[in-house]
Amino acid sequence: MFHVLDSIKKHKIVAIIRTDSLADLELTVESLHRGGIRIVEVTLNTPGALEGIKGLKEKYPDLIVGAGTVLDPESARQSILSGAAFLLAPTLKESTIHMANRYGTFIVPGVLTPTEALTAYEVGAKMVKIFPARSVGPNYIKDLKGPLPHIDVMAVGGISIDNADAFFKAGCTALGIGSALVDNELVKRGDFQEIEKRARDFVEIADRATAIQNS
Repeated sequence: MFHVLDSIKKHKIVAIIRTDSLADLELTVESLHRGGIRIVEVTLNTPGALEGIKGLKEKYPDLIVGAGTVLDPESARQSILSGAAFLLAPTLKESTIHMANRYGTFIVPGVLTPTEALTAYEVGAKMVKIFPARSVGPNYIKDLKGPLPHIDVMAVGGISIDNADAFFKAGCTALGIGSALVDNELVKRGDFQEIEKRARDFVEIADRATAIQNS
C-alpha cells in the first residue's frame, strides 16, 4: 500500500483512461508511457477493464495500474483480484474503503466536504480525491488543507494544462487527469502522438512542482 502512495507522491500525475476497447486502451497506455506517465487508472466502465489491467501489468512492469470508478466493495474486490495496485472512487463509501484495507490495497475515495475528507481518513484512506475539482477551484483545496494538513489530496475533474500548476500550488499531492490528457477524440482519430505530447507536458508540470517543494 505505502509503495503506491510513495509513487503517487513522486510522479504526481495519474492518467485516467476510459476507452471503447482493449485495443484502444493498449495504444493509449503505450503513448502515455512514452510520454513519461507511470501511473494509470483504468475506469471500470471501460469494456474489458479487468482484463486490461491484467495485461498492462504484464506488459509494463514499471507502470502502476489501478482501477477507477470503483463504486462498491464487490467492484473493489474484483479489481484487486485482477491485479489493480490501487483503487479510485468518485464517492465516499466506507464499506469500499474497508474492503480495500482488508486486502492491503491503496484506495483514494472521492470527497468534497471537510467532513467527508476526515471521515475517509478516519476509516483508513491515506489520500482523498477532491471531485469535481474544477467546480470548486484551487482555492478550495488551499482552504481545505488549512485545518486538515495531514490529509493528502488528489484533485480530479477538470484538471488541465492551464490550471494544473495552480492546483499543485494550492497543496495537492497529485492530480488525476482525464480528458485533458486522454481525449477520446484523439483516440478515435489515432492521434497517439498528441497524447504522448500532452503526457510530456503534464510530467513537466509535475517535475516543476516537485522542484518547488524540494527547494
